[in-house]
Amino acid sequence: MNLSRKVLHLAYGAYCWVLFFALGIPCFLLTLVVPGLTARRHVTQATARSFLALAGWRPRVSGLEVLPSGACVVVANHASYLDGIVLHAVLPVRFAFIIKKEMVSVPLAGFVLKRVGSEFVDRVNRHRAAADVKRVLSRAARGEALACFPEGTFAAHPGVHKFHAGAFVAAARSGLDVVPTVILGTRDILPDGRKLPRPGRIDVELLTCLPVTATDERDAAVNLRLEARRIILERLGEPDLDTGPRGRH
Repeated sequence: MNLSRKVLHLAYGAYCWVLFFALGIPCFLLTLVVPGLTARRHVTQATARSFLALAGWRPRVSGLEVLPSGACVVVANHASYLDGIVLHAVLPVRFAFIIKKEMVSVPLAGFVLKRVGSEFVDRVNRHRAAADVKRVLSRAARGEALACFPEGTFAAHPGVHKFHAGAFVAAARSGLDVVPTVILGTRDILPDGRKLPRPGRIDVELLTCLPVTATDERDAAVNLRLEARRIILERLGEPDLDTGPRGRH
């Protein structure tokens, strides 16, 4: 990278971070005082859309027509910290997000995510994780629309990790359709380990709607997980990083 390009890269990256805090702080304050969950979600959605547009990353979205009019579970691949912002920007405000518990400690973001009704799931402590999953199941049983990244993590290199079962159990138990979704471009813009984002294009594709078909709840959850993962892998064309006995189908 020559000097002029390096300077431009640094300037653009700095601009994006300034933009993030310039929009994030008012969003934090508004979610603190705005009454009503739906109203707070509209605040965060408008903030996410503004941030992506002003950074030059306005997502191109396709497949929104496959979303059921009622509750469902959207599951997406995970490649960057930008993914959560992207889904907040493109999904209807009726969706609650299932997020790894580590996000609670992230300044500004953790508080805002709580205020918009997100569920935090512990990936380390099995007893806490069980309690967290029960809360998610309860919300699904009440007919709430949910969205999550079933990999629970991401890396700088391409590939799809193992899918955790929680979202699919919730869907199977509550009879909710699962909507496999792919987010493209975020890893190139801000991969794991990079501090400064760069310009790029983001695409979001909602691929299909998978109904619960098996009568046995456990079989239904397994089938949904495997089929959703297969569809996402096929569209991404990335390596399958789950080498377990049920990872490759």
